[in-house]
Amino acid sequence: MQALIDAYIAIRDFLELGGPVLRMIGVVILVMWILILERLIFFRTGLRALRKEAFDAWESRSERKSWHAHQIRTAMISKVSEAANAGLPMIQTLVALCPLMGLLGTVTGMIAVFEVMAVSGTGNPRSMASGVSMATIPTMAGMVGALSGVFLVTVLSRTAKRSVQKLEDGMTMDH
Repeated sequence: MQALIDAYIAIRDFLELGGPVLRMIGVVILVMWILILERLIFFRTGLRALRKEAFDAWESRSERKSWHAHQIRTAMISKVSEAANAGLPMIQTLVALCPLMGLLGTVTGMIAVFEVMAVSGTGNPRSMASGVSMATIPTMAGMVGALSGVFLVTVLSRTAKRSVQKLEDGMTMDH
């Protein structure tokens, strides 16, 4: 129990050092990771079932060579592709937002430093250090969030593309 309390205190102190922008970055990263986890779970469960359903529906067709059959095949593949790629643009947007919010934290932290310098000159290094930490910590948090998101959104995009390509290759038009 003490370890949880210590962890909570450390996280609280870290959030206070970074200022209000760090909290916003934390929310963006949390939402991004929730969406990433949802996509990973969907790829393991729902997408497999959707692909199997489309493949079975295609295999149960007796006629597969006509223009009409080709349009049905295209619609089935499109439905699976749409489901596989759902949510990926939102994740990409959140990934792009992380470093921008880090930059916002840098600017607000430097404004705090300049305010301290305007009021007390350079004679108060402790107050200036607080503004510098408010400038650097959000920048670091934004970059860490963006890096983790870039890697995973690339993995998710490739997985979606590969899954749709497998379905497309499996749905032959040879009957």
